[in-house]
Amino acid sequence: MNKEQVQGKAEQIAGKLKAAFGKLTDNDRMLYEGKRDQFVGKVVELQGITKEAAEKQIKAIEDACCSTKAA
Repeated sequence: MNKEQVQGKAEQIAGKLKAAFGKLTDNDRMLYEGKRDQFVGKVVELQGITKEAAEKQIKAIEDACCSTKAA
């Protein structure tokens, strides 16, 4: 995977996270890129869900965005 593909995947994930967790601001989403634990904490706080539920939802979004299907 080249640099552009990695950046594209990161942008896809960021967009999906914002859609899934509508209360997140762009600044909150930026935590995802560098400080995952803080990002998970912010999702827990804003969504009122458990840490485990937040991790599960984030992982599902990552998996959906990062899976590649043969054409």
